[in-house]
Amino acid sequence: MIRVLIVDDQPMIRSGFKLILEAEGDIDVVAEASDGEQAVGLAERLAPDVVLMDIRMPHMDGIEATRQIKSSKVLILTTFDLDQYVVSALAAGASGFLLKDSTAEELVGAVRSIANGDAALSPSVTKTVLNLVREAPTFRYEPPAEVEDLSSRELEVLKCLAQGWSNQEIGEHLYLSEATVKTYISRILFKLKLRDRVQAVVYAYRYGLFGE
Repeated sequence: MIRVLIVDDQPMIRSGFKLILEAEGDIDVVAEASDGEQAVGLAERLAPDVVLMDIRMPHMDGIEATRQIKSSKVLILTTFDLDQYVVSALAAGASGFLLKDSTAEELVGAVRSIANGDAALSPSVTKTVLNLVREAPTFRYEPPAEVEDLSSRELEVLKCLAQGWSNQEIGEHLYLSEATVKTYISRILFKLKLRDRVQAVVYAYRYGLFGE
């Protein structure tokens, strides 16, 4: 059972998400919060698998709450035109983002993906997010020492990840099977001490590890 905490300052949005998620047999909404401060407390006490996190909330915003939540994976909720705070949220440790006008199927799929250790990066807005990450002025561009631990093939896979490519697209580009791509991604995450592929994308842009 996937345990979910819903965080949003609008009761109707929380109720809508709850109805959709609890209609699924493998998802249980364990609690709701109306601000980041409540979210941090509930996450610490209940340790849900996934936290659906709004960004703009009173008392404590979603970015700071995401930064403080250590035991759960966070799925950021954002508006159609992409909240400018998304990059900061990803850098704070979020595992992905979801558009608030996404379909029920997309919501359920994103929750399941994150709970299973994958990332939820909506294809319709991936390029925009990557551009925001690349242009973020606070990011550094000198790779840390652990990058040297990557093999040449692992570095190629990381650069493909930074383009927002799927495992299938990476495999086709590098003439690898999807299973082999998954293995390389697992090694990259382990060596760079990253949680998921979204964090790998942020990492790649932070240190200029993108492009051919």
